[in-house]
Amino acid sequence: MMEFLQHLFAFIFALGILVTFHEFGHFWVAQKCDVKILRFSVGFGKPLWSRRIGKDQFELVVAALPLGGYVKMLDEREGKVAESELNRAFNRKTLAQRTAIVLAGPVFNFIFAIVAFWFMFMIGLTGLKPVVGEVEQGSIAYQAGLNEGVEIIAVDSRETKTWTMVVDGLIGKIIDAGKVDIKVRDGSVVKVLTINLEGLSIDDLAEQGLLNKIGITPKTFKVPAIIGDVHSGLPADQSGLIVGDLIVSANGEEIGDWVQWVKYVQARPKQTMSIEIKRGDEYLIIELTPDEKTRDDESVIGFIGAANQPVQPLEEIFAKESYSLIPAFIRGVEKTWDMSWLTLRMLGKMITGQASVKNLSGPISIAQYAGDSAQSGPAAFLWFLGIVSVSLGVLNLLPVPLLDGGHLMYYAVEFIKGSEVSESTQIIGQQIGFTLLLGLMILVFYNDIARLMG
Repeated sequence: MMEFLQHLFAFIFALGILVTFHEFGHFWVAQKCDVKILRFSVGFGKPLWSRRIGKDQFELVVAALPLGGYVKMLDEREGKVAESELNRAFNRKTLAQRTAIVLAGPVFNFIFAIVAFWFMFMIGLTGLKPVVGEVEQGSIAYQAGLNEGVEIIAVDSRETKTWTMVVDGLIGKIIDAGKVDIKVRDGSVVKVLTINLEGLSIDDLAEQGLLNKIGITPKTFKVPAIIGDVHSGLPADQSGLIVGDLIVSANGEEIGDWVQWVKYVQARPKQTMSIEIKRGDEYLIIELTPDEKTRDDESVIGFIGAANQPVQPLEEIFAKESYSLIPAFIRGVEKTWDMSWLTLRMLGKMITGQASVKNLSGPISIAQYAGDSAQSGPAAFLWFLGIVSVSLGVLNLLPVPLLDGGHLMYYAVEFIKGSEVSESTQIIGQQIGFTLLLGLMILVFYNDIARLMG
């Protein structure tokens, strides 16, 4: 229950920030164009909180359904306007002013993404170094000449410090169904290899994962099951385990590394185990009974109060992508552009039937991602906010009535023909747009539920 609440809070917090920033774009430019604001709402539906502020005493609202928001402006098409305020009505503004007001929301989404990625890159993202483990015989990676033990140091001339950076570099090329050059370090030798991604699709990646599909297993760094710390008064201490003991087996089952040992203990709360340890040159048998602990998801696990003994410096296993102020800003701009172009190409593939709509995620999946990223630290949460902000910016620019892009489409027609699109045409467009958006919402909810059900 606690984990669910954490995910829900992270989702509402993230969406609240993004919606507020998007709508503030409309609000800020509208005020610069001297349009009177009537209401600024974060969320839809029944108001949970409201207050009148500013010289115009517009209504600031927080509503019950946090899946969007809106800025209501003075407009003759929506009600009678006093003659003294006609010059402040939205519909009386020039085409350029109306275009700027509508465009401001998506633009502010991209600005937010740049800032989020900027701070993310200054904080730094830590991940496993991209050292290749196993390479599947006959796979795409095998045909490219990749072999076990090499480190991928660049994809398409862009440095890759972690596996995440490798995946980011490859995924765009998969959408383009092209080839990509990668630079690898094999001992002291650096060479360039070419990976052919022409036979892959985004759908393959959704089902199997990119690295698995091209035949790469990242190198794993196993930590031996050696006791590095024992907490006084807990089961490990009470059983006689001391620092330096190597766990050889438990109840006759061989223990290969620390992860296996932890899983074994967690699965056996309050169950007495006979474990074999190696202490120096001597092998001993001791009895150990894990205590039990309840997790946030209410599952019960065993624990003994012991920590592992690190055997490798962390810098040999992990790397951190971080930059100083100006380089981080440049990377933030690059990341925003890359993700915007990637999102647009993905949508294009879906519209043309070259990619499945199963790749779309809805509120449930976004809530899960929000919670997971929030638990992973500020850098991961900023990454999530940046990705979602880019998605909102791109989606709102699509030429679909009811979205900002739909209004911009009408303004483009108005610019060409010299007069506004007729009200009847706009009403038909709104009906079409509502139907499309309703169908999209049903689809993404279906995708979310299908994922939850496995």
